[in-house]
Amino acid sequence: MAEEESRSLEYTPTWVIAVVCFVIVLISLIAERGLHRLGKFFRDKKQDALFEALQKLKEELMLLGFISLLLTVFQGLVSQLCIPENISIIMLPCTLKESGTSNHLTATTGRHLLAGGNGVDHCSRHKGQVPLLSLEALHQLHIFIFVLALTHVVFCATTMALGVAKIQRQWGHWEHSIQREPRPHHVHILHLKSFMDRAGRRWRKYTVVSWTVAFFKQFYGSVTKSDYIVLRSAFIREHCPTNLKFDFHKYMMRTLEHDFKKIVGISWYLWLFVVLFLLMNIAGWHTYFWLSFLPLVLLLLVGTKLEHIITELAQEVAERSSVVDETTPVRPSDELFWFHSPTLVLYLIHFILFQNSFEIAFFVWIWCTYGFKSCIMEELGFIIPRLVIGVIVQVLCSYSTLPLYALVTQMGSRFKKGIFDQQTEGLLRVWATGGRAGSSTQNKMAMETLESICVSKRPAIEGISSTVELSYLNNHHTTP
Repeated sequence: MAEEESRSLEYTPTWVIAVVCFVIVLISLIAERGLHRLGKFFRDKKQDALFEALQKLKEELMLLGFISLLLTVFQGLVSQLCIPENISIIMLPCTLKESGTSNHLTATTGRHLLAGGNGVDHCSRHKGQVPLLSLEALHQLHIFIFVLALTHVVFCATTMALGVAKIQRQWGHWEHSIQREPRPHHVHILHLKSFMDRAGRRWRKYTVVSWTVAFFKQFYGSVTKSDYIVLRSAFIREHCPTNLKFDFHKYMMRTLEHDFKKIVGISWYLWLFVVLFLLMNIAGWHTYFWLSFLPLVLLLLVGTKLEHIITELAQEVAERSSVVDETTPVRPSDELFWFHSPTLVLYLIHFILFQNSFEIAFFVWIWCTYGFKSCIMEELGFIIPRLVIGVIVQVLCSYSTLPLYALVTQMGSRFKKGIFDQQTEGLLRVWATGGRAGSSTQNKMAMETLESICVSKRPAIEGISSTVELSYLNNHHTTP
């Protein structure tokens, strides 16, 4: 019976081989052509940032394919590596008592043999030796890595879609109403006073009170129209004083698209976290239950910080200006952010989304692989809170934290790469290289474009090459 179950390709009907190969190739071609057409659609619609995000997704798929290849090629070698039996029962996800020690080991050995368990035969020749990792366990690990990557991409895309939908629906309407006004750069005194109300009275200036108010503010009405108008005006006055009709909303959307290509991937340090999480999954520790609180705590902390930055800006205006009028300045600064780095917020959101994806992916994988009643699934009292927290993190990040990030991180000292469209950025790169790759007309267009978009006392470009930034600084200071 074992020989029938584990028969090789030599004794498999040719029609079975042909059908399986045809189905695999067909699915692969459909996926490849689908991604190609999606990329073409993004390019036709001039969604360059989304096209780059799609390219990043293809890179992740290539990495997954390489991991899959390594697991397949070296599965025989790994299964033949032997370790002492007493070491193999240390740090188990399920205790042997729960699994029914002898019956479990016997059943597992039988499955290994049916799977072509040459590793079991090899290690059984040495007394007290067992395989380092069975073929069955290696196959299941293979599936888990794929499920994790797929879940992360889906969660990131869902978060971005919901966040962008809110920004488009509400803030887009605000931007259009501002652009229709005769003086779009004008901040009405009522909006400024409403913004300064965030500072509150004297009791609100205490650190504990202001942080507590900021914590609850992120759940409802996190950004009002007055907040949007004042912060929009602050950005334009600081970075684009010569273009008072600058479309701030469109700029935010471009920066979000650029940021999406960063969070959709799984960076090397996130793979290290995967290894660490798998290491800590020990019976009795309830590791994944406690880890499920990590993304929620971090998300609440990030949301509170972003709300508190708006409050700090309001307090600064209230303290600095004895007379409030439309010219009262709100000054963006990197000093408002942790370690003076607005970019750090993006890395935290990236980690939060990945950790939440890991929790859900691990649950789905265990459910499909071992069943709902498996010892590794834990009790229902640990499962339900994990799922509820996962849903809360997803919804809160989509509708509150991500929109807050899109607006508040513009209050740094630098403006982002998204301020230029692809054509303008190309012109700037030509101009920054001294015109060696372009004509004098292109160089003149680049200079005029840069001067018309953003001219400030301390220009700084985040995301553009240092060559462009240095060239802009030099040319700007030498231009009369």
